[in-house]
Amino acid sequence: MSDELAGYTIGVTADRRRDELAALLERRGARVVLAPALRIVPLADDSELRAATRACLDNPPDVVMANTGIGMRGWLEAAEGWGLAEPLRSVLSEAYIVARGPKARGAIRAAGLHDEWSPLSESCDEVIDHLCRRGVSGRVIAMQLHGERQPECTSALEDAGATVIEVPVYRWAPPTDPAPLHRLVDLITSRLVDAVTFTSAPAAGALLRAAGNSGDAVLEALRSDVMAACVGPVTAAPLRRHGVPVLAPTRARLGALVRSIVDELPRRAVHVKVADHLLTLRGHAAMLDGELRPLAPAPMAVLRALAATPGRVLSRADLLRTLPRGADEHAVEMAVARLRAALRTPGVVQTVVKRGYRLPVD
Repeated sequence: MSDELAGYTIGVTADRRRDELAALLERRGARVVLAPALRIVPLADDSELRAATRACLDNPPDVVMANTGIGMRGWLEAAEGWGLAEPLRSVLSEAYIVARGPKARGAIRAAGLHDEWSPLSESCDEVIDHLCRRGVSGRVIAMQLHGERQPECTSALEDAGATVIEVPVYRWAPPTDPAPLHRLVDLITSRLVDAVTFTSAPAAGALLRAAGNSGDAVLEALRSDVMAACVGPVTAAPLRRHGVPVLAPTRARLGALVRSIVDELPRRAVHVKVADHLLTLRGHAAMLDGELRPLAPAPMAVLRALAATPGRVLSRADLLRTLPRGADEHAVEMAVARLRAALRTPGVVQTVVKRGYRLPVD
């Protein structure tokens, strides 16, 4: 275990691979808040998928768009249950198969099929551009959906003259227990998480829907103090449309996402030279001369305010504004006392008689 992310709190909105992502972050010292925004569920009624499969058998597609590994595997497993696996494989083997990413490609090859092309960006838009350049007029295209319909992709292909068979294999649903997601919304708006990770584009929309009237406050936090980290550009697109700056690795992999977070979060840290000590502010902790000092929210809020203008004296009234509503000047004194106790180093937080407190900078 390393301490690269020690002192930081990171929200994880993934469902299916949340434990894997959480383990990667915790291994680097982060505190993780699990809050699945969505869950993948199979179609409650197989009739749509079965009808789409029959349509592919009756009118064999010239092109197959494989969007996800779990979707392609689910389609072939469902076909096997209906006794249609071999006819479906036979039809697909004659088609020009496009795999949107490596997981879809892996599922295709595991089924004994051959993919012809994949986009570098792993985006549907690049797939559509590629197919339209090849020419789709008069062609039948089977589009394996990933969680929800993609009307803009379907319309673009149909406008270019194609017949599109949409193949729904699974759908997104709200989390079974919404309480963790609502708690994450509160943590974001209170700036008590340093980053939030997203592994699917619909998860961002689900977070904002869960926020309800606090949606604007969530977006404001994500545009400023809370880093939005997305597994790739496709996942990042909805947040970017809201003007949220997004951290996204060039390769859409969990490991690459974690490495990007490890590189970026410490760069955002505040460094102050105080009374011959190097003080670094992380999410819920301070590093004092390289040693981690975990802090509760109120002492951390006071320290952030003092570090924002090092050397300047802040009155109790100034510091009171950094604490939750309902706090009084006694709460400021308690927060300062707890801050000093946690730092365990005299002289870092200095009292200026009858005026307030400051960090005595070098």
